[in-house]
Amino acid sequence: MTTAPSPAAPRAGLALAGAALCVLAALLIGFAANLTVLGHLQHARDQSTAYDELREQLALGTAPVGQSTWDGRPVALGAPVALLRIPALGLREVVAEGTTSGVLMSGPGHRRDTALPGQPGASVIMGRQWGYGSPFLDVHRLPPGARVEVTTGQGKAVYEVTAVRRPGDPLPARLGPGEGRLTLLTASGGAYTPEDVVRVDARLLGTAQPSPPRPLKAGWITAAEEPLAGETDVWTGILLGVQGLLAAALLTVAARSRWGTRQTWVTAVPVLVALGVLVSGQLTRLLPNLL
Repeated sequence: MTTAPSPAAPRAGLALAGAALCVLAALLIGFAANLTVLGHLQHARDQSTAYDELREQLALGTAPVGQSTWDGRPVALGAPVALLRIPALGLREVVAEGTTSGVLMSGPGHRRDTALPGQPGASVIMGRQWGYGSPFLDVHRLPPGARVEVTTGQGKAVYEVTAVRRPGDPLPARLGPGEGRLTLLTASGGAYTPEDVVRVDARLLGTAQPSPPRPLKAGWITAAEEPLAGETDVWTGILLGVQGLLAAALLTVAARSRWGTRQTWVTAVPVLVALGVLVSGQLTRLLPNLL
């Protein structure tokens, strides 16, 4: 005499499959939201906060003018260091210190192993092409002669665009003593599909500001701050977030048999979407920082 298979195993399999589908849906929704609507809202919020902070520092004379703050501490990643204006594009963005994917979610970032704008030498500011406010979407359209204004703790520096440079184009001329150059750097390619890097070079007009000693020389930045790099140290947070999302999805599937479909989804959907957005926000930091 044979016994019928227990229905518990099929029910457990269906529950697990349902939970996996919930996790996948939440991640996809959160991923799309982070790269579009929510990402642009985050950028606008962070820019407003950074502008208030930088304006206060400029008024108090405590804005950083080098690799260290006024009290001798290293300038933190993400700290506001300059205000960038490009009148031809109607662009006004607060520039933060650092060029990791996380920093560039809030706006353009200053490459830490280059001089600050307005000082002698080469200064590099990197910004996203499409995601998180897309601040540098149109910089490649700047014509020669367009003005770029950057305000730091040393005052306002004015640059004049000299060329738009793509891979294979000639390098700009070597800088002479006391000369300054600003390079705006972003991705090239279609929407959310970065292919390479495009650079906009601009020469400093007027006299350069004094440059404080730089204890950290060129080339010391991390791999995550290079063009088109992502952050690989976020995996721990991603794995913990996915575990929390899976637990919430399993509870949702279990609650459906007790509460019914309508009550369960009314309660669970906001939680799943919120967790999906949070985890997907970490996932987007793995993508190229100029996207």
